[in-house]
Amino acid sequence: MIEIRIECRSISKGEGKGPVLSTKDPISFLGTVDPETGNIIDPNHELHGKCIKDSILIFPYGKGSTVGSYVLYQLKKNGCAPSGMINIDSEPIVAVGAIISDIPLVDRPNVDIFKVIVEGDEVIVNGSEGYLEITGSK
Repeated sequence: MIEIRIECRSISKGEGKGPVLSTKDPISFLGTVDPETGNIIDPNHELHGKCIKDSILIFPYGKGSTVGSYVLYQLKKNGCAPSGMINIDSEPIVAVGAIISDIPLVDRPNVDIFKVIVEGDEVIVNGSEGYLEITGSK
């Protein structure tokens, strides 16, 4: 059952489903996320101590080194990647990382997702067609 459908821009194709893990802090995958576990290891990040594995990770945009693309790839190879990602405005580091790792990614949602989606909501990200669906709430 679909509760809400939100149109977005498609960045990385595929479909992912899972519980939302959301932050208004940008993410630098190099130094913020442990590629072996998927845990947020930066003590200054809002999600410190949480794991991104199998989540729908919502964050405004990526930052930092281009090596972040390869950290996303390592996360995927290690079975610790998010099921999908949603950005407010994706940039090349996250976009390339999602594409080479086959992680569905959309951006530019047509609503303020931080007001519509809450942590723990079940969401489907469809990167092939450019939308997300909230399928259940906490």
